[in-house]
Amino acid sequence: MSQTQHPTSPQEGEFTAAIASRMQPLYERVKTVIPPVEWPAFAPDIDAILRLKKERNAVILAHNYQTPEIFHCVADIVGDSLALAREAAETDAECIVLCGVHFMAETAKILCPEKTVLIPDMDAGCSLADSITGADIRLMRERYPGVPVVTYVNTSAEVKAESDVCCTSGNAVAVVESLGTDRVLFLPDEYLANYVAGQTNVEVIAWHGHCEVHERFTPEEIGAYRKGVEGLVVIAHPECPPDVLDAADFVGSTAQMINHVKTERPGRVLLLTECSMSDNVAAEVPDVEFVRPCNLCPHMKRITLPKIRHALETMSHEIKVDPAIAAPARRAVERMLEIR
Repeated sequence: MSQTQHPTSPQEGEFTAAIASRMQPLYERVKTVIPPVEWPAFAPDIDAILRLKKERNAVILAHNYQTPEIFHCVADIVGDSLALAREAAETDAECIVLCGVHFMAETAKILCPEKTVLIPDMDAGCSLADSITGADIRLMRERYPGVPVVTYVNTSAEVKAESDVCCTSGNAVAVVESLGTDRVLFLPDEYLANYVAGQTNVEVIAWHGHCEVHERFTPEEIGAYRKGVEGLVVIAHPECPPDVLDAADFVGSTAQMINHVKTERPGRVLLLTECSMSDNVAAEVPDVEFVRPCNLCPHMKRITLPKIRHALETMSHEIKVDPAIAAPARRAVERMLEIR
């Protein structure tokens, strides 16, 4: 049967009885966060994507901020930036489809130069990654000669190539302390740098980049939620402003936030991060009530099921990294992966 004749072809996109039957086990995973009326719009693309993955020998990596129909229904590997980087380096698939933002796809390509790495939308960027360039780091090195550069993984390949070591929010403190120096340059997230500085005796010199999702949270917002919701537990990502972290009950990386909810099982919880993560965790812990402030990342939301399907059908958009940049960037990322 040709592709144009396939029952889930783009020309038809029908929610047939056969698709409904095949997709029902997947819907059971997300029925608490995706209303029944929405499922028929998702199921045909999910069905096609699952078939295309087998045909292409592809694996889908999805960040925690992806929507539930992606995160729970088509992704093979899910997690935060650190987890995705580690898994990308270990996968045996010939093709990686990165459902996240551009720097994550670049990181996958840096670690897997022999594999085809696709991103469903090339415009899925990051305000934090855009806040700094390789030239900026070179200028910082001139100003602070001999001070090692720790770069958050939320950066371009060019910036990683100018760095000594990368880190994520989950291992930032360990990375900083592993260098054995009195001070470090920590780039580009100012709020994460401030948080790390409070967890170590190492002097942390920060850049002034921010995440457009996390910087919008305020302590006043937290106070209003606490007044309206009895027994609320507030969990914040360290990319939030310092006064927000001070007002939270727990601070941690995306993985640490998720683990805290799953292990502590608070009755009512507010996650101060990209709001699709609340949906994804809620699908796994239905006994926890999530209060959703819903700060959406416009870049993460560029990734959709139709775009993932198109990426696999056409093998686009392929990520390329200049080998001259990839080699030093890989060294910085691999140093990060060595630190648990």
